[in-house]
Amino acid sequence: MKTYLDCIPCFMQQALRAGRMVTSDEKKLKEILDRTGEMVKTISMQATPAETGTMVYQIVSEVTGVADPYKSIKQQHIKETASIYPELEKIVANSDDRLLTAIRIAIAGNIIDLGVLKEFDIVTDVKNILEQEFAILDYDAFKKQLKETKSILYIGDNAGESVFDKILIKELKKPVKFVVRSIPIINDVTYEDAMASGLNEVSELVDSGCKSPGIILNQATPEFLELFNSSGLVISKGQGNFEGLSDCNRQVFFLLKAKCHIISNHLGVKEGSIILKEHTY
Repeated sequence: MKTYLDCIPCFMQQALRAGRMVTSDEKKLKEILDRTGEMVKTISMQATPAETGTMVYQIVSEVTGVADPYKSIKQQHIKETASIYPELEKIVANSDDRLLTAIRIAIAGNIIDLGVLKEFDIVTDVKNILEQEFAILDYDAFKKQLKETKSILYIGDNAGESVFDKILIKELKKPVKFVVRSIPIINDVTYEDAMASGLNEVSELVDSGCKSPGIILNQATPEFLELFNSSGLVISKGQGNFEGLSDCNRQVFFLLKAKCHIISNHLGVKEGSIILKEHTY
């Protein structure tokens, strides 16, 4: 997925938001915006937004000296979602279609995105998404591939959301490798966050090697690329991973909520839609 003009003000907003997470120094915040503005002048519009996002958060880190601006809020989100985990398990257990309900819950967790949204209510959003119709639902294709596969690669997105992913991984009932970010970037799930979410209990944790807010295949490790190409089923969570993988040359199932008009227009759905989309090549 390429970068659109409307992505540019979003980069500036993300830079300011991330900077304010760790400093109130107006001079530093101005420097972050100045450097982000200079960077934006030279970016290729053919690059994915996730690639540009990498540079935005590198600027924030360099100016503030803080490598993980969202560390405390990630911990808060993991704690909050873990507190409702037992209730989520009950919802799945009592549903007519356990797998589809677990998919809904995993997508509900995708609202925890500090790169796009400033405010959200976890409990309210879960309830709404459990009743929301899918804008794209390639469920039959998903079930077919799941039945046939022996190996699943599950590409994680945000911390806190990772607790919701645990619900779905348990319902897949197949060996799963869960992919984390190589370094802290926005509130994306790292190895440390995945461990805190209990994902090591239901999957093998794998470092993608990517330092971007989304999988960029030409930045990934050879080990990850081997898994990506050889796994029978690839599940990709969230907008950042969609941006990076929407043009890849293998089958991928995208699970996400379309949280901005760029993504919704690209998919041909309304903003706020929930998606289970099979990508083929």
